[in-house]
Amino acid sequence: MHESQVKIYTEDLNLFYGDNHAIKNIDIQVQENKVTALIGPSGCGKSTFLKTLNRMNDLIPYVKITGEVYLDNLNSYNDYDIVELRKRIGMVFQKPNPFPMSIYDNIAYGPRTHGIKDKAVLDEIVEKSLQSAALWVEVKDRLKQNAFGLSGGQQQRLCIARVLAVEPEVVLMDEPTSALDPLATLKIEDLVQVLKNNYTIIIVTHNMQQAGRISDHTAFFLNGEIVEYGATEEIFTVPRDKRTEDYITGRFG
Repeated sequence: MHESQVKIYTEDLNLFYGDNHAIKNIDIQVQENKVTALIGPSGCGKSTFLKTLNRMNDLIPYVKITGEVYLDNLNSYNDYDIVELRKRIGMVFQKPNPFPMSIYDNIAYGPRTHGIKDKAVLDEIVEKSLQSAALWVEVKDRLKQNAFGLSGGQQQRLCIARVLAVEPEVVLMDEPTSALDPLATLKIEDLVQVLKNNYTIIIVTHNMQQAGRISDHTAFFLNGEIVEYGATEEIFTVPRDKRTEDYITGRFG
């Protein structure tokens, strides 16, 4: 896995919800400009792990985190202001969650909070972000309309565009297609392939075929641990661990 730079890595990362040891001793190196899929049965720690990368778990009471998370060799919990960290590591959730405002204002929201007020600059960011999310052609004539008027798949691409508008380096996706129909899912998958040219993408997916189609590397989580991590092709064709093979061939999960 020396073909590109390491963008994010963790060392002995553990997370406890009260007494529940939810993620255990996670050591992983995520490559820059690659798609890394996190697979595994429900409740195995994938989404919890994903949220530690941009400190989304900070908001939950009774959470204790030990170990280290690094972004560009700086410690995410000690060396970054949380606002700066979340600007650099954006997140797309399972269900599309546009703000109750216009399509334009959804995209302009982040840049405005970071101090950009110039309309011409905002116009450019909105167009560029929507183009990057493969949504511009569909919405360019209705930017002032409420985002809730979009279809589910369009709303999810809008949420991706909203993340891209603040120019992150990493995009976390927590089962971004699980609420979408097959056609909308395909559009998001195609989009992910394009986006990895400019972003590092980490995606939680329940869909094994999806992981196989879109990711460069795959980590298999089980009971809060990473059982196996490597090139997706190898994980899917010659897994080293029997538990990985059993999960991928559908024997459990």
